[in-house]
Amino acid sequence: MIRKLKHGSVELVIGNIVDQRTDAIVNAANTKLAGGGGVDGAIHRAAGPELKELCLQFPADENGRRCETGHVQVTTAGKLAAKFVIHAVGPFYNEKYAEKAHAQLRQLHVHALQAAIDHNCKSIAFPAISTGAYRFPIADAARIAIASVCSFLDANIGIELVRFVLYKQGQYDTFKLALDDWSAK
Repeated sequence: MIRKLKHGSVELVIGNIVDQRTDAIVNAANTKLAGGGGVDGAIHRAAGPELKELCLQFPADENGRRCETGHVQVTTAGKLAAKFVIHAVGPFYNEKYAEKAHAQLRQLHVHALQAAIDHNCKSIAFPAISTGAYRFPIADAARIAIASVCSFLDANIGIELVRFVLYKQGQYDTFKLALDDWSAK
């Protein structure tokens, strides 16, 4: 499914983020940028050991964090088809702090899109950030991601294609509903 906006298009596909031939792919990273499970582990395995070496070059704070929640760091992509990996640290979801998590997820999408523009990328692929081990409710995450990306594309020139790469049919259906709702506004 593809939807055209003022300055670009949003596409939804079922697939694997590591297979995307976009200028940049977004990694659902942890704060230490050290690789991990899920999307993060898959990207690091596919990119090769060079990716971890690049991540470890970012300065770490006293707790070993190389990237704050809601922010991004950019590296080249190693063996991946993409040119860049935008490492984005999504929030852990806790109902008690839902408002803060929503704001961080919105911020992360905007930072990733701006980083793509800053690196002359015309296309970028996102996974469903924070919806796995970080337990962000998929319907909320989809609405936030779609609204953040669509608002950005309506207001900014530079990105021609934003692709959401969803791993399962249920994720795809939820993101499609969010995109349909956004388009109906």
